[in-house]
Formats: sequence, C-alpha cells, structure tokens
Amino acid sequence: MIHPLTYASTYLLVSPAFALERKKFSMPKIALIGAGSIVFTRNLCSDILLAPALQESTICLMDIDPARLAQARALVQAMIDARKLKARVEATLDRAEAVRGADYVITTFQQGGLDAYRLDIETPQRYGVEQCVGDTLNPGGVFRALRTIPVLLGIAQEMDAGAPNALLLNYVNPMAANCWAWDRATGRPYVGLCHSVQDTSEMLARWVGAPYAEVNFACAGINHQAFFLSFKQGDVDLYPQIWAAAENVEIQGQEPVRLELMKYFGYFVTESSGHASEYSPWFRKSAAMVNDTLVPRFTHEKNFWYEWARTGGYLRHCIERQAQAQADFAELIAGTKLPPSERSHEYGSIIIEAIETNRPARMNGNVPNTHLIENLPVGCCVEVPCLVDANGIQPTHVPHYPTQLAALNRTNINVQELIVDAALRGDRDAVFHAVMLDPLTSAVCTLPQIHAMVAEMLSEQAAWLPQFGV
Repeated sequence: MIHPLTYASTYLLVSPAFALERKKFSMPKIALIGAGSIVFTRNLCSDILLAPALQESTICLMDIDPARLAQARALVQAMIDARKLKARVEATLDRAEAVRGADYVITTFQQGGLDAYRLDIETPQRYGVEQCVGDTLNPGGVFRALRTIPVLLGIAQEMDAGAPNALLLNYVNPMAANCWAWDRATGRPYVGLCHSVQDTSEMLARWVGAPYAEVNFACAGINHQAFFLSFKQGDVDLYPQIWAAAENVEIQGQEPVRLELMKYFGYFVTESSGHASEYSPWFRKSAAMVNDTLVPRFTHEKNFWYEWARTGGYLRHCIERQAQAQADFAELIAGTKLPPSERSHEYGSIIIEAIETNRPARMNGNVPNTHLIENLPVGCCVEVPCLVDANGIQPTHVPHYPTQLAALNRTNINVQELIVDAALRGDRDAVFHAVMLDPLTSAVCTLPQIHAMVAEMLSEQAAWLPQFGV
C-alpha cells in the first residue's frame, strides 16, 4: 500500500503525450536479453501476451545459445498461435540487433551459466562458507556481480546507440549491486524487479486468513532484505495476527529464519528463510550449524525449502529445473501445456502496460536512493513502493525507516558498494575488501583465509572478468 508514503520526484520522466502519441503509430518493441532461460521466458512472455494493450507488440528474443534461443522462439510463437494474437516474435544471437529500436529491454541472463555458478558455491565451501543460494551477497554474489556488470554496461552502450529512450527492466541478480553499477556508470533509467514482495505478502495474507485483494502494506529496504513496515486489511493492523501465526508449529517449520529475524528486529523480511540466512552472521557459521541446527528447523519433509536451506541447494534446483524445462518443451510446443490464462504477479508486464496506456499501477521496484530512505546511503539501490504510468517509474519517499533495519541493510550495502567500485574501476583490492566485509564470510573465515579464497576465485573465473585485465 502506498498511501502512508509520499511520492518523490519522478525518477523516469516520459511525457504522457509522447507515450500516448507513439502508441497511435506503433506497438512497443520489447527486447529480452537472456531468453534461453526457457521457464522465465515462457512466464514473462505469457504475461506480456495476456495484457490486452500489448498483444500486438514485437518481442525480440536474444541469447548466446542457438539451440535454446530456437526453443524459446518456438515456445513464444506457440503461445501467440494458440491465443490467435497479432504479436510478432523475433530471435537473434546479435545483442545489438535485439536492442535496436526497443522501447523496453528486459535482462534475464546469467553470465557464466551454471559452470560459473558451481564455482561460486563449491570454492567458498572449501573455506567453510556455506551458501545455499549465493547469488546476492557472500562470495558467490560478489563474483556473480563482477561477471554480470560488464555485460550490463555493454548493453547500455548498445541502448545508447540504438534505443536511447528505452527503459531497462533488470531481473538479473545480484539486483542491488547490478543496478547501482548501472546507475553510476550510465545514468540511464532502470527499474530492478523481483518477486519476493509479492510472494511474501501473499504468504502473510494466507497466514492471517485475509483476502489478498483487501490487503494493503508498506514494504521498503533493499532487495532481498526489505521489510513490511505495515500490513493491514483496510484500516485494521494485521501485524498482531502475524505475531500470533508465528506461534504455529507448522509455520515455524516453514520460515524459521524469518520468524527469528522478526522476533529480534520487529518486522517481517521479504526473502525466504534459506536466502535470508545468508545475509547475516548468525545462521550459517559452519557446516554443522547448517546441517544440524538450521536445516532441522525447517519442515522435516523433503520439500523444496528443506533442501534449499542446505549448501548449494539452489544450484541443485537450477540443474533439476533445467532438465525439467527440456522435458516439458515438447508439451509446451504442442500446446498441451501452455502457461495459465491469467497473468502472474511478476511486475514486468504490469510496468510496460502502465506506461503504454497511462493507466497507473503500483509495484515495489529497485531504484536509486535519491533520499527515498534517508538513513541509507544516497545513490545505493533501494527497494521501495512505486507508482507507474506514462510518466514512468515514480518511487515513494519512506519516512521513519526503523534504525535497526537501516543498520542491518547497511551491512549488505557496504559489500555492494565495494562490488561496484571493483567492477567499474577494475579494482582487485576492492574485491578482497567486499568479501572481507560480507557478514556471512566474516563470521566464518579469518582475513588470510578470505584472501586465499578470493585469489583462487579470481584465478578460476578470470575468463568472465575482463575488467581486471586477466
């Protein structure tokens, strides 16, 4: 819910007259960079094609893998054909060509793929750093950002040349570091998109038995560590019911880490318990602590969350999901397993539709901190409620952000800032400093151990790190 907050100055200024005038002559071109991620491409493009105002759009898919790109194109074309739409789908291996003439550029790629991701998890584990996801903070998040930021800056140059008015919609993690580097290096408008606010708000509504359509909330902070500052049904505060739900043994088995953070910090955090356990020094101090203390606190059934909390849990999930996507592909193409006929809660299509139609929408987006949260550093990337219409992304000012939450966020922001310095300046020392200051790593390793680990990771990932000249 946005009403307790105030709208800040417009972040992306696009004249409503310009947007609406352009709409008279052409439907938008939407470029998707990293389209070989078939599951995400399917869901995102399905959302776009279900939006009435976007059903004559041109969707241009780009990936570096010809086989997966061909599958993605066939999949999107199958949806267009099944729904009898006028949309067009294109596919290209040439990123500049995909971007040229685009109105919206959506990034979903994973630089280095699963090969690099495996190194992000396995090398730190040898030094005692037990990451379950490792894509946002920790050594894995640091190196994922260092691989990703040069690619994003290349896309920015191509947008400058071929799509100067395009808006970047970034889905690539680590969200905050990537977006901060984009803003500092390019000054181009962007919005970073995640689904943790939607997922968590829906979960909390279920916990308290409130119809989701009647729930309103204020949520702010940084990506994967934003907090629900209020959660209401009409004017009724639902936080007392959330506290009561926290006493339920089944719920405790679903979200042990988030409930503990709420107990000691006073507010419920957006990211899942497995992921949230990585962003602080308290939950994953050793393999024994993870396997004997943390994991057993989850539901003892061998479900997704139970397995994800283990070291490398999300890497294993990605490998399994990739195999499942290939197994599903024939059914998807045949039209026997098309995505649902209702749009998902992902923000991407909602934003494009709001800008194209000038019909306002509300969402939580990752944007530059232009004094939006006063007790977080200016310029860092914050996740705050936003209004979207033909004027673009209009973030809100968040008054009275609790001091303890800002302090917790700053432990993560310190690492993000050093990542950005390292990526933009090719500063190898900043890489070491970033990992030294990571809350989880510093709870596990000595400084010499961290130095040895980072040196090893720089060497084994050199092929994806051109900014260091190696």
